[in-house]
Amino acid sequence: MESMIEQAEKLGAHEVAAWLRRHPAFLKQFPDLAISLVVPRDEGPAASLASYQLEVLRDKNRELSRRLHELFANAQDNERLAVRTHQLTLALLRQKNAGDTVRAMAASLAEDFQGDLVRIVLFEPVAGLDDVDWLQVIPAGDARLAPFRDCLADGEPLSGRLQPEKHALLYALRGEEVQSSALLPMPGVGLVAVGSRDANRFYPGMGTLFLRMMAESLAVALQRFD
Repeated sequence: MESMIEQAEKLGAHEVAAWLRRHPAFLKQFPDLAISLVVPRDEGPAASLASYQLEVLRDKNRELSRRLHELFANAQDNERLAVRTHQLTLALLRQKNAGDTVRAMAASLAEDFQGDLVRIVLFEPVAGLDDVDWLQVIPAGDARLAPFRDCLADGEPLSGRLQPEKHALLYALRGEEVQSSALLPMPGVGLVAVGSRDANRFYPGMGTLFLRMMAESLAVALQRFD
């Protein structure tokens, strides 16, 4: 008996911890031991194992609640954006000529999508748009469009701070007002830029699905008048 006790006393902390890991239900047989054990804490006094486990569960529940709240908020934002994009598409398709279609696009981006500075570049002139300062007509082969060649080729929207040459062409003298942009290329048609005074409004890596849908809606709506 004495040798067994001596052997047990020689067990180190690592051996005890390893044994408990292999027998996680051990404390169910000795609930008094679970209550009497103390767990060191980073701050404040030591706590019993039971209260420590309860605190851990509460922390996990708070984290899960926070994540669910974020998911719900994101879902609501996406729903609102989907509705606005759908309404934009319908508005474009209701227009009776190309000029009104482009005007409707610019107005919606400024009003419904809160764009601080909207700029549109088209490869071909459109009747009825000679009096607007947010439109440029630049032929597709013009050297000024060289910085946009890649995005026009693949049709992928860009977001964030544009390269200086892109920024200068789009915003010209008002470039200092724009801290971030969303660029919507329309291969074969032109491109649309939405500038914001908020540097965090558009950022690299943000989702571009709705931006692509808006660009495609304008391109298809204009094709009706070719």
